[in-house]
Amino acid sequence: MVQRFVPAVFARGGTSKGVFFLAGDLPPESAERDAIFLAVMGSPDPYGRQLDGMGGGLSSLSKVAILARSEHTRADVDYTFGQVAVDQSVVDYRANCGNLASAVGPIAVATGLVTAADGPVSVRIHATNTGQLITAAFEVEGGQPVSVGDFTLPGVSGAGAPVLLEFHEPAGSLTGSLLPTGRVADRLSVEGVGDVDASLVDATNPLVFVAASAVGMTGAESLDELDADHRLMQSLDRIRRAGGIAMGLAARADEVGLANPKIAVVAAPQRFTTLDGTVVEAADHDLCVRMISMGRWHRAVTSTGALCLATAAAIDGTLPARLRAGPVAYGALRIGQPSGVVTVGATTRLLDGRWEAESASLLRSARILMRGEVAVNG
Repeated sequence: MVQRFVPAVFARGGTSKGVFFLAGDLPPESAERDAIFLAVMGSPDPYGRQLDGMGGGLSSLSKVAILARSEHTRADVDYTFGQVAVDQSVVDYRANCGNLASAVGPIAVATGLVTAADGPVSVRIHATNTGQLITAAFEVEGGQPVSVGDFTLPGVSGAGAPVLLEFHEPAGSLTGSLLPTGRVADRLSVEGVGDVDASLVDATNPLVFVAASAVGMTGAESLDELDADHRLMQSLDRIRRAGGIAMGLAARADEVGLANPKIAVVAAPQRFTTLDGTVVEAADHDLCVRMISMGRWHRAVTSTGALCLATAAAIDGTLPARLRAGPVAYGALRIGQPSGVVTVGATTRLLDGRWEAESASLLRSARILMRGEVAVNG
């Protein structure tokens, strides 16, 4: 059996990396397409390294995206995201990745999917997984996206050119509602854990928010500490699945998918040390978070997770709103996470007793790492 080669772009988007394909270079949606993605990433890998593929052994480094010209009247590009499990034969399409979304516009221009003149460019993206509309704003020079600049992103070494992502009407990405239960906080009855207070919010992606104190955490733990606590991971996964049922995403715990909802542990701002050894003081951020993605602690915070957290923190009565420093404000939120501090904007309003999310935005950077063909066995 010999290898075959599929046109692809390997790129970093925000704090994630993934392999991007044009839809025309792939077979129709099928098991054959998923088999290509698994082979490209090197999954499943019982060793957890994805050494025989393009993946990096972490959920943030095991992603694929499919791009196509959009037939949506308000979009230029269709963006379909696939989360490839590291140790399982699973490609999950039930989520959106905001980090990879930051690379969609630049790649669309670089590959000719979108024609753009030099200067400031806005590419309208239709995220097919969730139906959301996103605008990516960046610079183009010589017909190619600008990648060099002085913008720094926590979790990414060096500096790059900024990409502004604005998510329009981000509420109800999968559940159809900003607050799927109709409440700002719920008490979940979790088998093997007990009753746990949580806020269930769906903005760009659905998240289950729990207070660090409710699960025996401070919220400022290092990832080494968290990775070593397998019992905590099991408890949080049970809470996540109970939240998924309460949100209406599944009828039973074993039917709740790996990708969504995600779970985030939130705490009041406090002193902590980032992955690169930098000390962050409590005064330098408004809310502390540790997040789980695809069954593993995330090294930063997912873009959609950060956007959902900022939205939740701008809704009176949610756990993030109660724990954030100072009063609830409709605007920027400084989030302290393992890789540093990221600032996210969110605008909400209370209309006729019902909370609405108008928009959410954040700055990312993106860079094409390789263009060409990726090898697939078979």
